[in-house]
Amino acid sequence: MEDSKIGKKIHDLAVELWPYNRSITGDGVRKTLEILQKELPNLTVHEVPSGKKVFDWIVPNEWSVKEAWITTPSGKKICDFSENNLHLVNYSIPVDKVMTLKDLSKYLHRIPNKPEAIPYVTSYYSDSWGFCISENEFKKLEEGEYRVFIDSNFFKGSLTYGELIIPGKKKEEIFISTYICHPSMANNELSGPVVATFISKWIQSLKSRNYTYRIVFVPETIGSIAYLSQHLDHLKKYVKAGFNVTCIGDDRSYSFLPSRNGNTLSDTVGRHVIKWIDKNFIEYKWSDRGSDERQYCAPKVDLPIASLMRTKYGKYPEYHTSLDDLEKVVTPSGLEGGYMMMMRVIQTLEHNSYPLVNVIAEPQLGKRGLYPERGVSSVDKNTKLIMDLLTWSDGENSLVEIANKCEVPIWDLYPILKDLQKHNLIKISDEK
Repeated sequence: MEDSKIGKKIHDLAVELWPYNRSITGDGVRKTLEILQKELPNLTVHEVPSGKKVFDWIVPNEWSVKEAWITTPSGKKICDFSENNLHLVNYSIPVDKVMTLKDLSKYLHRIPNKPEAIPYVTSYYSDSWGFCISENEFKKLEEGEYRVFIDSNFFKGSLTYGELIIPGKKKEEIFISTYICHPSMANNELSGPVVATFISKWIQSLKSRNYTYRIVFVPETIGSIAYLSQHLDHLKKYVKAGFNVTCIGDDRSYSFLPSRNGNTLSDTVGRHVIKWIDKNFIEYKWSDRGSDERQYCAPKVDLPIASLMRTKYGKYPEYHTSLDDLEKVVTPSGLEGGYMMMMRVIQTLEHNSYPLVNVIAEPQLGKRGLYPERGVSSVDKNTKLIMDLLTWSDGENSLVEIANKCEVPIWDLYPILKDLQKHNLIKISDEK
C-alpha cells in the first residue's frame, strides 16, 4: 500500500517551493530545480543559451528582478514585489518614473469581478511593464503623483530545464512533462512539478520496469519547444505514450484532455484509468487545449501526449490569480488524488500486454479449481470475469482493451491473469 501520508509530503514540497519567483528563465527556475534535486538526485539540469533558435522561436534573454514597487502620494508602498511576486507583470522592463493616478491606471491590472484577487500577467515577448493589484486595493488609491520603480534586468543568459531518465527493460519510453515557470500559484502550477517529483520517486522504487521513463521539468511553451528541438528524432522513435501533467492538486474534479490524434495508447490508458477513479470525470476536446500538449502534438511532432489533470486550467475561479493557494485550492488530499491517478496510469502501462490462450477451444476450468464444482444456471462474478478474460485473449486485444470490454478496471484483471498464467492457460506478449 502506498504511503498514507504521501499527500502531506507532496504538499510540504509545494510549500517549500511557493516563494520563488519562477518565470520562463532565471534563478527562480534554477532554485526550484535545485530543491527538486534533493528529492531526485539523478535529475540533471540543462541550460539553453539566450538567442538560440529553437524551431520558429528564439530563446529570450534571461530576466531578473531585484525589487519593484509603487509609492502613493502619501508615501505608502504598494504592489511590493517582495511581498507577493504576482504584483509585478512577469518580464517587466526597468522603470523609474512619477505618474498621475490616471496615467498609472493604464499599467495596473486587476479583476473587477474578483475584488480580492491579484491577477497573474506576463509579457514575455514584448518590451512592456505593469503591476497587478486587487480591485479592493485599487479602489483605495488616492489622486496625486505616484512613483513607480522596477529594478529588473535583461541579459544574455539561458533557459533552464530539468530532465530525469529512469531506465527500464525496453528502450521504448513513457514521457512525462510538467512546467516550472509559474510563480506563487498552487494548482497552476506547483501541483504538476511536485506530483511529478513524487511519481518519479515511486517509479525509481519499482523493482522492475518494462519501459524507460523520461520526465522533464520545463518552462511552458518555450521550454517544451526548446526540449523538442534537441530531442525530437529520439522522442519520435522511442516514445510509446506520454502525459502533460498540470493542475493536478485540487479536490474538485478529475479531467482528461486527449492528444491531437485522440486514439493513442496514452488516450486509451488515460481515459480508462480516470473513468474508474471518478465516474464523473470531465473529458475535454483537443480544441480545449492550452498547455504544452500543444507543442508535443503539433504537426510534424505528433507525439502521443495527452494531459492528466484534476480541475483543468482556466476552469476554476482562482485560476491565474493569488487566490490559487495551498489552503483552499490545493490540498494534501487533492495532491494525493492526482498522484494516485498517475500511479494507476503507470501501472496500467506496465501491465498492459497482449494475452493469448494456450489451449484450443474453451479450457476446462473445473479441473483447475477455477469453476464451481456443480453446474449452476449462472456463474458468479469472478468466474464470469475469468471466462470473459479468456474469450478476449486472442493476442489481438491488449489487457486494457479487454478491461474495457469486460467493463471493469484493468487492476481487477491483474490477479486473474496471474492465476491463469500459473495454470499455463495464458501466455502474454508485449506486442500483437
